[in-house]
Amino acid sequence: MTEQQVSRRQQNKTATRRAIADATLELVRSRGAGQFTIDDIAEAAGISRRTFFNYFPSTTAALNVAMEDFLDGVLGHFQARPHNENIVDSMLHALSQPADPANLAVMAELHGLAEQNPDMARVHLEAWDHAEHRIVDSLQTRLGQEADPFYTSTLVAAVLACGRTAFAQWQHRTRGKITPQTLTLLEELFSEAIGFLRDGFSR
Repeated sequence: MTEQQVSRRQQNKTATRRAIADATLELVRSRGAGQFTIDDIAEAAGISRRTFFNYFPSTTAALNVAMEDFLDGVLGHFQARPHNENIVDSMLHALSQPADPANLAVMAELHGLAEQNPDMARVHLEAWDHAEHRIVDSLQTRLGQEADPFYTSTLVAAVLACGRTAFAQWQHRTRGKITPQTLTLLEELFSEAIGFLRDGFSR
């Protein structure tokens, strides 16, 4: 297989993954969480049920694509930081980088839906729990055998708590309205919350 064929195949896989995620989100918008099946998603995305499971183990995983893509960006920034840099500084730098507006918009929308619907609240909580595990694993990989699991877990939990608080404050201020301006506000709130942590919450 040539490099061009590999690239095209990867593009097709990425497009299919996105189509499934988009179809799942549209069904949540139109019917509500828990009101549709895998078959409904497959039909909306123009794929087979088997193809769905080639990409995702559940509807929850399909809904959490935006969070996964956001994490990929954060962890990429984190892993690119100098290994002799303070681990907290590296982590906070990675989390302070601008996010893809499309992913940020979906994450904001899902946060709003979770505020209104218990089923979506469960989906949202699972996304944050999975994010915590991924970031902890990344930190422990960088720190090596000497990594203190309690330290890394506590640090990640504190950072994610800042992130969740920023989303809650954004929801309160904007009532969930998604525009370029409100997404900019969300990024500013996230950076401010991370700044509180970096500065030891001193004023």
